[in-house]
Amino acid sequence: MSSEALDKLSERIANRSARVGVIGLGYVGLPLAVELASAGFEVIGFDIDATKIAAIEAGNSYIGDVSQEQLLSAREGDRFRATTDFEELHEVEVVNVCVPTPLTKTKDPDVSFMASAVEAIRDRLHPGRLIILGSTTYPGTTRELFVPVLEETGLKVGSDFSLAFAPERIDPGNTQFKVKNVPKVVGGETEICTDLACQLFNTVFETTVPVSSTQAAEMVKLLENTFRAINIGLANEIALMCERLDLDVWEVIEAAATKPYGFMKFLPGPGLGGHCIPVDPSYLSWRMKSLNFSARFIELATEINSGMPAHVVDRVADVLNGAQLAINGARILVIGVAYKSDVSDMRESPAIDVISLLARKGARISYHDPFVPDCEIDGVRYQGEELSDELLGESDLVLILTDHRGIDYERLVAKSSRVFDTRNATQHVQLEDPDWRARVTKL
Repeated sequence: MSSEALDKLSERIANRSARVGVIGLGYVGLPLAVELASAGFEVIGFDIDATKIAAIEAGNSYIGDVSQEQLLSAREGDRFRATTDFEELHEVEVVNVCVPTPLTKTKDPDVSFMASAVEAIRDRLHPGRLIILGSTTYPGTTRELFVPVLEETGLKVGSDFSLAFAPERIDPGNTQFKVKNVPKVVGGETEICTDLACQLFNTVFETTVPVSSTQAAEMVKLLENTFRAINIGLANEIALMCERLDLDVWEVIEAAATKPYGFMKFLPGPGLGGHCIPVDPSYLSWRMKSLNFSARFIELATEINSGMPAHVVDRVADVLNGAQLAINGARILVIGVAYKSDVSDMRESPAIDVISLLARKGARISYHDPFVPDCEIDGVRYQGEELSDELLGESDLVLILTDHRGIDYERLVAKSSRVFDTRNATQHVQLEDPDWRARVTKL
């Protein structure tokens, strides 16, 4: 980028006169767009989903981490608006790409959303633009996918336009760490690219962390979530070991966590959920296979974590068998279908696999989730039900898959004949009934 164009964009970022675009208005893009608008930029959001555009234009937030008040504040003075018309990319000087990066059925990266986004940018690329990819992906994506497509215009990265990768670090439902107070990792294709991206994000984030390249930034994100996936896999395997040893895995983990150094607490559960942790390690494993390198830790952790839904169903069968009941025909009430507590997100939720397996065995499934009013699994539409004493009493087994904090677990245990708790949600239950513990089985 020429010094004149660099100085101009840098100056416009500093005085908040640069127009900023955000492609993809989901769990990552919408919070970022709102924060950029709140920092004083004019922001245009782009998405192919017209229902999201209509909701934003009406001032209705569909993301739990963006409150109605935040969205309405960002919309004041038309600082933030949304559109399906990608021709308006002509109007922006900075473009943030926050599109989904799912896996195919064969566990290969699906880059189709990123490819569509970069092609839309290419067709409207002008000198002096800054493009930032925020979608989680395998190391090398920015350089191998974005650079060649954008340079088809004849413009060159680092001299005519800037390109960087800055991974999202959003933890849905986390009230302590939100967008602004989580450090932002930034890696550019050149030093100028990194500097410009940091200048932009310094207006929103309390801390930016520049790294040497886009590949390094891509690897940072995958390391973070692979670390979690592997350690959750270890916790799940410890749970399987404790079951064989007739030990309480929750007691063991809590006691180990009292060590003030060298131990970080991870908890077992019915499987992995959310868009990141079940998906991101597969991106890294796929990339390394292309380099003839076997990511053995990742593959083992994936095997363990992927097997947990089936293990839960086996344990459910054991609990029912103990009461001389079969899964076929049993009335099973599932508590929580979201992938984690206090969110509505069902992406990759282990509850989907558990319910699917139980339904195939003939169980009569109902569910309660205060954040998910209805859902579809294997083509079957389920409606969430009120957690009434009658529903609890008539269920043959209550299966806790998500530990939402707003649920009265004491009442749940008191009114249920059998409870299988995969999240240790009942740990603080205290009832006068001396037999209540016999009704609760834990993972």
